[in-house]
Amino acid sequence: MTDEVSRTLFGEYAAHRQTDRGTEETGWVLLGLRETNTATVLATLPAGANRDAGQEHVRFNTEAQALASRIVRQDDRRLTLLGVVHTHPGTLRHPSGGDLRGDREWVKRLRGRQGIFAIGTVDDETHEATVGEHPRPHVQKLKDLRFDWYSLTHGEASYQNLPVELTIGPDVAQLLRGVWPIIEAHAGRLDRLARQQANVRFAVTTDDEQPGLAVSVPLAEPGQSIRLLVHEKSVRFFYAAGGEVFQADLPAGAEPDQGVYLLLAELAARG
Repeated sequence: MTDEVSRTLFGEYAAHRQTDRGTEETGWVLLGLRETNTATVLATLPAGANRDAGQEHVRFNTEAQALASRIVRQDDRRLTLLGVVHTHPGTLRHPSGGDLRGDREWVKRLRGRQGIFAIGTVDDETHEATVGEHPRPHVQKLKDLRFDWYSLTHGEASYQNLPVELTIGPDVAQLLRGVWPIIEAHAGRLDRLARQQANVRFAVTTDDEQPGLAVSVPLAEPGQSIRLLVHEKSVRFFYAAGGEVFQADLPAGAEPDQGVYLLLAELAARG
């Protein structure tokens, strides 16, 4: 995995433990490149604030992760779903029996029918070193936090220890952290819009020093598009043509996909 991915996992795990939900499980989806005998993790997608979690389970916000995966993959279609990391509040460093039952079904749908998994725990021993440790090929440690890495292949009875190594590189989903509340608030509608319309593009932007998600929906005529600037509690719509951009006057509270189709209907009526 890239060094930035490793920093994301340890950093967000440590931050999670300081929140009022710190006793719950949390987790991340892993995206990256899969080769014949190796895989390289290049992105992490968090479970999200809208996750369903407790001390013995975590169910990710799958709508948000589907949209985030679409955004990350728009610049590199080779990226694929590799696996899942989740934490255990206790000291169980191995996936549980419940994990195994669910993962056996899940890996069937993965490319190569093999998944990468890790369990995060808090070590009983406190380590003050600020540099990570690698005490065993499948174990990573930083201070009192620990990740144990495993693989599971379809048809196998149990997980296998999975050696992990670091390489220099980014977490290509890191930029999405700044707009994650926006992704969670609008994921279902934006992902559906991207499935219904061709070549929809997303970009993280700053408008009036406020993070936002810019969405571009190209139209049939060259140089024409519908554009959206999406914030957590508001959406603005624009029509771009001939090098000029015009803000659309739509009903207050229009959802992202609703506004796009209202604009398309208006453009069609104009001929």
